[in-house]
Amino acid sequence: MQSVTRILILEDNRDSLAAVTVMAKKVSKGVSVTPVNSLEEAFAALNGAQQPFQAFLLDINLNPDDKTDCSGMTFARAVRAKKEYAFTPIVMITSIANMELSAYRELHCYQYLIKPYQEADIAQLVGKLLFLSQQGETRESFVMVKKDGVNYKLFCKDIICVKAVPRGVCFVLAKEEMKVPYLSIKQLMEKLPQERFMQVHRMCVVNLDYVDYIDTVNGLIHLKNGETAEVGVTYKNRLIQVIKGKEN
Repeated sequence: MQSVTRILILEDNRDSLAAVTVMAKKVSKGVSVTPVNSLEEAFAALNGAQQPFQAFLLDINLNPDDKTDCSGMTFARAVRAKKEYAFTPIVMITSIANMELSAYRELHCYQYLIKPYQEADIAQLVGKLLFLSQQGETRESFVMVKKDGVNYKLFCKDIICVKAVPRGVCFVLAKEEMKVPYLSIKQLMEKLPQERFMQVHRMCVVNLDYVDYIDTVNGLIHLKNGETAEVGVTYKNRLIQVIKGKEN
């Protein structure tokens, strides 16, 4: 049975919305489109969805009479605020060139679609989203961190643990270490998927996939890369329960 890739398209121009919807559906029978014409309709579709969307195509400006309108960005922020959509591709439809960089940095957009666009542009884009959805790549979680004014995408599968350091944190990655200033363990835990990462000490977070074994006598976690992490007393019991759950 073919899986369905659900895409929400937000576009204020009804003719353009109808056209993009038809173009997207032409790509594959496995594409299901939810077209919405306003911010209100978009929120209703987002909050009332029985099954999650795999991608969002969002027009940035929903009020052609107001060149400064960025309602699409408002909706994109709401999408990103939902845990289930933290890593879902968002494509911005825009004719405002200076909005591109801002949207990319803040919302981690997958791609841009610049107006005016052609049917071939839609076909290529939807084809990519369809492939990513079917391959499960859209579910490969990551976090965005900023260092020296540059945004970095760190894939969760490469993060072994994170330790607090003076004025920031240090990511212990599969191939290197990266110190990120002005980021706390508390702030980081709000970004990381809770089913994969756990805070084991007020100054340390570990990727549960990298836990080798727990030394309950000495209160240490031995990680598969050879590192150890201290377990805080208040975190010990929950950590053991979580590890046992993963083994079962």
